[in-house]
Amino acid sequence: MAEGLSASEVGKEIAEHRAHSAQSDTPDHLDRTLSIIEALLLSLVAVLAAYSGYAAAKWSTASSVSLAKASAARTKANRADLEALQVRTLDSVSFNAWFTAFTAGNTTAQQLAEKRLRPGYRPAFYAWLATDPAHNPNAPPGPSYMPQYVIPQQVAATANDKKADASFKRGTEAGATGDKYVRDTVFLATVLFLVGISGHFSLRQARYALIAVGTLILCFAVIQLLGLPGPPST
Repeated sequence: MAEGLSASEVGKEIAEHRAHSAQSDTPDHLDRTLSIIEALLLSLVAVLAAYSGYAAAKWSTASSVSLAKASAARTKANRADLEALQVRTLDSVSFNAWFTAFTAGNTTAQQLAEKRLRPGYRPAFYAWLATDPAHNPNAPPGPSYMPQYVIPQQVAATANDKKADASFKRGTEAGATGDKYVRDTVFLATVLFLVGISGHFSLRQARYALIAVGTLILCFAVIQLLGLPGPPST
């Protein structure tokens, strides 16, 4: 699971920065101002890092849940598809028995074969007979070509396939969002490092440069965070 900067890490950095500032020899007004700016930046990073880490964890969880649902739906679809294949084979065998009796002119065998037809297959069978296939050259080749021929297991397989595709898409999108939050957490960690070490430099120009670079990276991270969706509710 993706993690952000921990509160203890940020707090330790702030405490070290405060201790270093306190040990400085009679800091002037500008040094105190820089220390305040550094402390404010570190505090802001702490809040943003906590939020980014929380959001990354939530999106990672949402991705795992969606992908698990996709896998479960795909398993159901495969099982239903296999059952549909078995039903289709049974219907074909039953119809072949009737057709053999029909071509042989054996009425008794036709009746027996018709009784063995699957109940769900009979509407298509009777609809096919209504087309007068023995004399109508435009009649469908068999009952399985009729619109009345429906296999419930095949319908269930198709529905579960669609659910699996939708869940997989949601899972991949949630995972990508979580990765973006992790990337922003890395930016925030960079800001924490730059601002954290700035207080250890006695040269003001170095502190200015580190604070400026850290601020730019922080602004970029904030812009990225604003463009991302908030943590999922579940």
